[in-house]
Amino acid sequence: MKCVLAYAFALACLVWVFHDIDAHRLLAAMSIANWHFAMFAVAVDVLTYVLQGLRWKLLLAPIGRLGWLRATEAIYAGLFTNELVPLRFGELVRGFLVSRWLSARFALVLPSILVERFLDAFWLAAAVGLAAIVVPIPKRFMETGYALSGIVLLGIALFLWLVYRSPRQLQSQAQSSRSRLFKAISRFASQFASGLRSIDEAHRIVLAALVSASMLACQVLALWFILLACRINLPLWVGAVVLLVVRLGTAIPNAPGNVGSTQFFSVLALQLFGVEKTVAAGFSITYFLVLTIPLWIIGLFAFSTAGIHISALRSEAAAVPRTNLDVL
Repeated sequence: MKCVLAYAFALACLVWVFHDIDAHRLLAAMSIANWHFAMFAVAVDVLTYVLQGLRWKLLLAPIGRLGWLRATEAIYAGLFTNELVPLRFGELVRGFLVSRWLSARFALVLPSILVERFLDAFWLAAAVGLAAIVVPIPKRFMETGYALSGIVLLGIALFLWLVYRSPRQLQSQAQSSRSRLFKAISRFASQFASGLRSIDEAHRIVLAALVSASMLACQVLALWFILLACRINLPLWVGAVVLLVVRLGTAIPNAPGNVGSTQFFSVLALQLFGVEKTVAAGFSITYFLVLTIPLWIIGLFAFSTAGIHISALRSEAAAVPRTNLDVL
C-alpha cells in the first residue's frame, strides 16, 4: 500500500509539472549552456557523498574500523538501491553491508544511520530558520520547517534517553515479559541503545555535525551550478532556498530516486523567484539527470565491488532486522 501511495504521489507531481507545458520550449529549457558549471556540480555532488562516508566512518568508529572509502562505497550502494526501490530501502542496504563488513549486528550499526538523519535534520531546520530571516518564505514551508525542528528536538530527547538509560532496565523488561514479540523488541532496543551509547563522545559528534554542515553547503553549490549551467542567473542565496524547499519536500520517503517530488518542488521553489514554469521544469529535469546519472554509474560500480546481486538484494537486507530480533 505504501508503495502504491508513493507512486501515485510521484505521478500526481509529474502531471502538475508537465500538464500545461509546450514540449519544444521544454526541450530548449533543458539545454545546458555551460558544461563547465555542470561538471562543477557533479564534482561537488560526489564530494557530498565522500563527506558522508567520512562522517559515517566517525560514527562507526566505536563499532569497528571502517575506511572512509569503504563507507562511501556502502553509501553509494544504498543510493543506487533507492533509485530502484521506493521508500528509501537503501538505508537498510548500506547498514546491512557495513554490519557484514564489520561482523557486527545490524542493531549496532543502525544508530549511526539514525544520528546521521538527526544531524541532517538539525542543519536543515537551522537553514530554514535562517532563510526565513533573509527572505520571505511561504507560510506552508515555514510550518514544515517548524515541524521538522520539533521532530529534531524530540529525536534528540529520545537519543539522550536511550543513551543514558540503564541497559538493565531494558533487559529486565525483556526477561519479565511473556510475549515473544515484546521480548524481541526489548532486546533489540537494548542493542540499539548500546549502539547509541557507543557513539556518545562529544568530539566525534561535533566533528560529524561539522561534516554535515559541509555536506549541506555542497548540495547548495551543486544546485546553484546547475542553475548557472541552464542560464538561470540567480544569486547563490536563492539556490540555497530552492534546495531547502526541495529537501523539505522530499524529506518523506516516496518514489525511487524522488522522481516526481524533486521536479514538483524544484518548479514550485523557482516560481517563488519569478522563474517561468517551463524554464523551471526544464531545470528540474536537468538537475535530476546531471546529478543522478553519475550516481547510477558509481552506484552500479559499488554494487559490483560489494558483491551484491540485485535480484537477491531485497530479501537479504529485509531479513537483517528479523534475524537480529530472532538471535538477540
